[in-house]
Amino acid sequence: MSFFPPRHRNRGGNHAPGPLAERGFLLLLVTTLGMFANHAPLLSVVPLWSAEGGSGHGGVGATTGVTMATTVGIQLCMGPLLRRFGPYRLLAAGGLLLGVPTFGYPLSADLAWVLSVSAVRGLGFGIITVAGSALVAELTTPAQRGRAVGWYGIAVGLPQVVFLPLGVWAAESFGFTMVFLVTGASSALAAPLVVAGMPRRRAGGGTPLRGGPRSAAGRLRPLAAPGTLMVVSACALGGITSFLPLALEGAAAAPAALFTLSAAMIAGRWAAGAWSDRTGMGRLLVPGTVMCAAGMGGLAAAAAALPVPAVAAAALYGFGFGALQNDTLVVMFHRAGPRGHGTASAVWNIAFDAGTGVGSVSAGVLAQTVEIPGAYSVAAVLITAAVPLAWNDARRERDTARTP
Repeated sequence: MSFFPPRHRNRGGNHAPGPLAERGFLLLLVTTLGMFANHAPLLSVVPLWSAEGGSGHGGVGATTGVTMATTVGIQLCMGPLLRRFGPYRLLAAGGLLLGVPTFGYPLSADLAWVLSVSAVRGLGFGIITVAGSALVAELTTPAQRGRAVGWYGIAVGLPQVVFLPLGVWAAESFGFTMVFLVTGASSALAAPLVVAGMPRRRAGGGTPLRGGPRSAAGRLRPLAAPGTLMVVSACALGGITSFLPLALEGAAAAPAALFTLSAAMIAGRWAAGAWSDRTGMGRLLVPGTVMCAAGMGGLAAAAAALPVPAVAAAALYGFGFGALQNDTLVVMFHRAGPRGHGTASAVWNIAFDAGTGVGSVSAGVLAQTVEIPGAYSVAAVLITAAVPLAWNDARRERDTARTP
């Protein structure tokens, strides 16, 4: 079944992506599923592995923090790398860097070793996030970009729905080693698919993955507001994935909340994609931010004592954050222009991953003094403070759309 109607035209009269673009996009989705099947479950399993080795809250949070630090570090270099090697080669290399080091986790639960392995995996993750999302823009036309980002969001989010909670359960049921072996193979085996099957030339609707003639400041300024919204909201995600399994009592509570969170993010991304293609981008910035803040407030109130309300709060945050992910990325692609997709992809992914890493480390530090619910309360306040920024940026987007 085709993802895109074959006779659909955009405003410029161009056909929707042809068979080459569709094949490339489908392969991108399959590859993304395999690579994120490594990343998603380990967001919670690696912190638990570190806790198994005797690490305190600070060390547990540092496992995600170090991964995201090296992720952001390589993402800052992705512009020159994309121009030098191209997105397909980078996607394959990133899959190997993400998957192969995973086999090293079972050797030791010592914090220094876990952080070292996580740092290498972070390099691979940073590469695949930028190369993958840049290919979304290259393989689709602007008129379909909201839906394309939505489908890509499903490929990213589906492993989180299935494997984020399943990883915790599998580690407790079958042992950590089995989880590490399976997830390592998932990403390592997805990498050759990129080399063997993806097209080597750009589709007709594609655009170069490099910045335009503007200065670096000129390219980045229009992306600052949506990037800030991503950083602030992603901080909460880092705290949730690292500490929710430690906060919720009951064997099924944490997996249920993580499953609901991931499913809601997929639903939010897909709904936002369909909505933005029909009604215009930027309209979900405020609702998405408000839902993130409300969901984190609910988690803060319900953590530990009220598992069922905690699951509902996770769903609220997840849907809002999913919608915010889609809308901010589509807005960034639009503002970056035809020659700035690589820049937009890098900025968006840096914001997401830096926020996740900072949130994980900060939640660990705060949890040592105000406990995990207190850390979640701080996250809720931080997101609430960003609502006026979302309002102003959404109004700017509406005003731009009305300009002849």
